[in-house]
Amino acid sequence: MIVIPHNLILNMNQLFKIKFFALVLLSIGISSCSKNSNSNKSSTTSTLTGWKFNDPDYGGFAVNNKYKEHKTPPAMVLIEGGTFTMGSVQDDIMSDWNTTPRRMQIRSFYMDEAEVTNSEYLFYLLWLERVFPPRVDDYSHIYEAALPDTLVWRNALGSNESLSETYLRHPAYANYPVVGVSWSQANDYCEWRTDRVNEKILMDLGIIKNLFNEDSILVEGKNHFNTEAYYSSPDILFDGDSSIYNKGLKSIRRSDITKDTIKGRKGFKGRHVKPHDGILYPDFRLPTEAEWEYAAKAIIQNREYNNIRGRKKYPWDGKYTRNNSRSNRGDQLANFKQGRGDYSGIAGWSNDGADITNRIKSYPPNAFGLYDMAGNVAEWVYDVYRPHIDTEMNDFNYVRGNLFMKKSIDETGRVVIADYDDVLYDTLPNGKIVAKNIPGRVIYEPITEEDAQLRFNYTQSDNSSLGDGDLTNSRYYNKDITEMEVIPRMYNSPLDPVTTFDYETGELETKFDDKKRTTLIGDRTRVYKGGSWRDREFWLDPAQRRYLPQYMATEFIGFRCALDKVGNMTESKKTPYYK
Repeated sequence: MIVIPHNLILNMNQLFKIKFFALVLLSIGISSCSKNSNSNKSSTTSTLTGWKFNDPDYGGFAVNNKYKEHKTPPAMVLIEGGTFTMGSVQDDIMSDWNTTPRRMQIRSFYMDEAEVTNSEYLFYLLWLERVFPPRVDDYSHIYEAALPDTLVWRNALGSNESLSETYLRHPAYANYPVVGVSWSQANDYCEWRTDRVNEKILMDLGIIKNLFNEDSILVEGKNHFNTEAYYSSPDILFDGDSSIYNKGLKSIRRSDITKDTIKGRKGFKGRHVKPHDGILYPDFRLPTEAEWEYAAKAIIQNREYNNIRGRKKYPWDGKYTRNNSRSNRGDQLANFKQGRGDYSGIAGWSNDGADITNRIKSYPPNAFGLYDMAGNVAEWVYDVYRPHIDTEMNDFNYVRGNLFMKKSIDETGRVVIADYDDVLYDTLPNGKIVAKNIPGRVIYEPITEEDAQLRFNYTQSDNSSLGDGDLTNSRYYNKDITEMEVIPRMYNSPLDPVTTFDYETGELETKFDDKKRTTLIGDRTRVYKGGSWRDREFWLDPAQRRYLPQYMATEFIGFRCALDKVGNMTESKKTPYYK
């Protein structure tokens, strides 16, 4: 009989335990490795065809399987979409019933936390002045067309001349909202901002150089960065000057390096950014009327599970305009006109802190984190004005004024980039001349009937009058618009002026509409929302709406930008049901 010492039995038990735990850990590791290999396989291989993604041996077909949510753009906040009652107002003292309540669904989007300021707009003007010098004939009217109308501060019976001279450019007003900007100018700013933000992203990635910091590169005229031109063909920018690029993204096609060498890009390796990379932002734009009202109301403040408690009259909770906090009790929560001749209250106790506009973020934000959605300045939105919101046709992300365009393609099949000969000039009803087809940008043209043939979601390019005065919904519905001498109109608004070139004098001659008109409502009439520093409390209700021709400007209307959110409607970390 063999006797095993007691201490040896203990050691053998410990050894058994160690081996057991080692086997458990090994099995867990194998299982996790198996899962990881499966997950990697599913992310790098087409589950439907078996082809490998991002593999040079399989053609190098690029699929972004590591995409993460876009970061919130600078100075913007996420507005999570949802349903709300649009046009629901507490008072309708005008009795015009143009704010009839409608249930509406809004998609998630980003929005500037405050209005565009004088300093930000001046940066835009300085950029235009350098890239399109007004003294050069090829760039005439481009810079001038962007200048705000500083004379909006003038009053025939008021002493405001100093504001006309100082409000835009004096550093004392640098962080005040820009005014004197028309809807058209605000829309142009949004387009410019898209290019500047995306250009900065490419600079940070090292793909494109800091073009203003290179002695050998002249950023002028058509030689400037444009997002659509870059997407269409990077060779188009700067007439194919490859010195504007540093390096590209990691290449997964062996032919990329060969092609770049043939084109003379010996210093450029990799590939350029494409839309499927998800690196650059979509287009900045003006918010729609529905988006602006939804963001201003911020009904999430009154949410209880999936219900709304009560109704909100203002962007903040409660039925009063004064602050009830202990430190600021009695102060106004917005900058507005309290009564006739009362824009700020008694001296020594200015209850809203301003007699005209005020610095942005001077008042508490709403529940979404947006400042000045009531008071300070009213704001342009994208929509063409109509007395009623027709949600019988659409109750999802409603907007009126869609203009469907397409990129212009030349005979070689390439996208057309505007040159100096492509610049067109449009004379506005107020006599101001604006340039179209800015050099260096992609030329767009309206879609045709052939483009919309057999479609059921749209049939024409300009949808401003859809269901409200357009030819299809008139008694001439069976006519061809090109065969009609006079196009029928729902609203008797002024017609745009006709500008002709006099070859004898070499001057432009503009003929304005000389007929008596009875309304301003037309396809170039835009909505603006919110109260301003010169409005009474009634207009602070986000559901109230007013309108003005898109080429006009005032001293109480500003704007802010919006941006579509791609992907999930929220930024929460919820995992999908499938794995």
